[in-house]
Amino acid sequence: MSDILIIDGDAAFCQSLMAELARHNLHAAHSTTLSKGLAMLHVGEFSLVLLGDEAGSKNSLEFLSTLREVPSRPEIIVMSKSRDPDAAEAAIRGGAWNFMPKPVNTQRLMVLAERALEYHRERPAKCAPVSLRREGIVGNSRLLNSCLDIVAQAASTDVNVLITGETGTGKELFARAIHANSSRSGKPFVVVDCAALPDTLVESMLFGHERGAFTSAENRSIGLVKQADGGTLFLDEVGELPLSTQKVFLRVLEGRSFRPVGGAKEITSNFRLLAATNRDLEAMVQADTFRRDLFYRLRGIRLELSPLRDLLDDLNDLICHFVRRACKQLNIDNKGFSPDFLDTLLQYEWPGNIRELVNALDQAVVRAGTEPILYPQHLSRNIRANVARLLVAELPELENRTPPLTDGEAFPSLREYREKHMAELETWYLKNLMLVSKGEITNACRLSGLSRPRLYALLKQRGVERGS
Repeated sequence: MSDILIIDGDAAFCQSLMAELARHNLHAAHSTTLSKGLAMLHVGEFSLVLLGDEAGSKNSLEFLSTLREVPSRPEIIVMSKSRDPDAAEAAIRGGAWNFMPKPVNTQRLMVLAERALEYHRERPAKCAPVSLRREGIVGNSRLLNSCLDIVAQAASTDVNVLITGETGTGKELFARAIHANSSRSGKPFVVVDCAALPDTLVESMLFGHERGAFTSAENRSIGLVKQADGGTLFLDEVGELPLSTQKVFLRVLEGRSFRPVGGAKEITSNFRLLAATNRDLEAMVQADTFRRDLFYRLRGIRLELSPLRDLLDDLNDLICHFVRRACKQLNIDNKGFSPDFLDTLLQYEWPGNIRELVNALDQAVVRAGTEPILYPQHLSRNIRANVARLLVAELPELENRTPPLTDGEAFPSLREYREKHMAELETWYLKNLMLVSKGEITNACRLSGLSRPRLYALLKQRGVERGS
């Protein structure tokens, strides 16, 4: 049985590569089209895919997510004529094992193939199925489940984790889930709010102090780093740490030892580090406002949380969960909600993300009083006004694009209409973004304010080519 599948439009190249693999006792099959290759993956148990970029009209990088959903979960090595660094980065971010420009160095490819196959064989033992404790994380969308996969991965190691995402996306919740599923779950989970640390007391709060170390130090104090001994230290909003403290904390990370303020000897703390931020640390590194060496230390594993506007598939489950929780806290019967209540929440942009949703639902439950069903009127005027403004702004578009409906024709629901036209709007924006940025991803990210992974995902979702 073949362990390797080669997908490349050049049949002669496939045959040559199969012969080279055979000389290394590696058995391979091949396909010259993506569609046939996918069919072969669904009926075979391939451990590795060597993915070329000439197997049909579809860009091979766009095919990565499809390959990753195949039951055997093969490792993927991308072979491409492109020597664009952005293409290599996109391949790795998309889940590829490695990226090799053509013409392929066959000796190096053989080494990579053997390592990928070895990793694939060992992976089931390393990642035995476990029941993940969600710690209040709600939803089952593809985006959310991919984040939970990273939570499970992070929980199985002691590697530092950097959690990124907009304000209100639940960064601390995911940090707690990593801790709860780790071997340190029975030990302390200590939160350090870096944005709230007073400049004059940062080191004292982090590392503690001895009695008399400064004027108000009447007693000895154990710092937050020592309190996390054996457990997890969570640096929330790590981008707010002053540069001077970043330097000190870097030394602590390297040796897990430090000296309390006014102390004569160093003490140790065996903690696992998780950090979170809503800021672009890479941009801060470029601007010399965040230490490059500390940034590299923090991002052992990267977990990027999506904003709520990208998780609308989970919105119904989220509403059910938080309405039930609010009713329980108020000691009242659980409430249902009308379809137009859900449609209104689907229309809203949620700049405050999950945190804003929870607040909106708590208020709606209180406003509803003894009424058993929630309606849009129970939502705040701010949310309803923003949705109304959006709909009115889109009315001319609707009048221009939509022919009058005759009796009996189905008028689209608010959700259907918004999804259709939001997709058109995003496609238009992305095409113009690629035009203005000349397809340069770094420039496009700067102009749009999007992260690289988010931009790549949107380009793929809307079918926009970088050369548009």
